Amino acid sequence: MTIRLLAIGKTDNKELQQLISLYQDRLKHYIKFELEIIPDIKNAKNLSEAQQKEKEGELILKKLNATDVLVILDENGKQYSSVDFSNYLQKKMNSGIKQLVFAIGGPYGFSDFVYQKAQGKISLSKMTFSHQMVRLFIVEQIYRGFTILRNEPYHHR
Repeated sequence: MTIRLLAIGKTDNKELQQLISLYQDRLKHYIKFELEIIPDIKNAKNLSEAQQKEKEGELILKKLNATDVLVILDENGKQYSSVDFSNYLQKKMNSGIKQLVFAIGGPYGFSDFVYQKAQGKISLSKMTFSHQMVRLFIVEQIYRGFTILRNEPYHHR
């Protein structure tokens, strides 16, 4: 299985980008992982919130293959403990899917089309985080999930 993370807009913060890269590199030992940045919408300030979500949604959906399983990171999604999330990853791998795609939307969230296509919604917290921070948190949690599955000492129970 491959895990892909789709995210709207680049990460401006160099320190955050370094940390994301660190966990991406660590993940190579467990699974094929890809982070794909979808460029910000041009002239977004001239678009309504709904128009921006529609355009971002089209870009996200264009990146998907027919067999991909799309899971969106959404404040109203299901919350997992790290151990439960590792079990979730294991179940996805056991199900035989080729590619699990996590998506982080733009500042206003996702379009209705993305919600309809999504086969799951996950929330990292009830708190609000910047989209750049969410990238780091999900990549770290995927890494943590694999260390839990292998009973490695990274996660203390």
